Amino acid sequence: MAGQKQPIELVIAKGKKHLTKAEIEERKSMEVKAPADNIKPPSNLDKKQKSEFKKISKQLIELDIMSNLDCDALGFYLIAKSRFDKVKEKLDKLDPLDNCEDYDKLSRFEDRHRKQCREHSIDLGLTISSRCKLVIPKPREEPKKNKFSKFGGG
Repeated sequence: MAGQKQPIELVIAKGKKHLTKAEIEERKSMEVKAPADNIKPPSNLDKKQKSEFKKISKQLIELDIMSNLDCDALGFYLIAKSRFDKVKEKLDKLDPLDNCEDYDKLSRFEDRHRKQCREHSIDLGLTISSRCKLVIPKPREEPKKNKFSKFGGG
């Protein structure tokens, strides 16, 4: 069973497969690249969430992993994170021994929103492991050889 098809830039960066220039150009022409020219926060976000959206989207654009199609996904992440924060704040004020039922109920809500945050963050490349799968590593540049290095100098 074949693995998931990787972007040609990643295949080149790994250096394990030798492709002709024609094969590389063919693969590049077949790859789908969504534009990132109209990234705006969804209208259902509040002011704080929109500010966070702009901050995170800017970083994802710099990594070249966010497109116009990802705006709603980032919005869903921010909503789930906001709900998680609200539940956690209430949960931190409760004593689990005094309010067992309330504490249990809120901890289930907290767990649910944490899982939602985690799922959305993986989709967006907000975790280290998911970002490694999305970001194409830059090939290392070979240092220029000094014409005098063959004499043992620098």
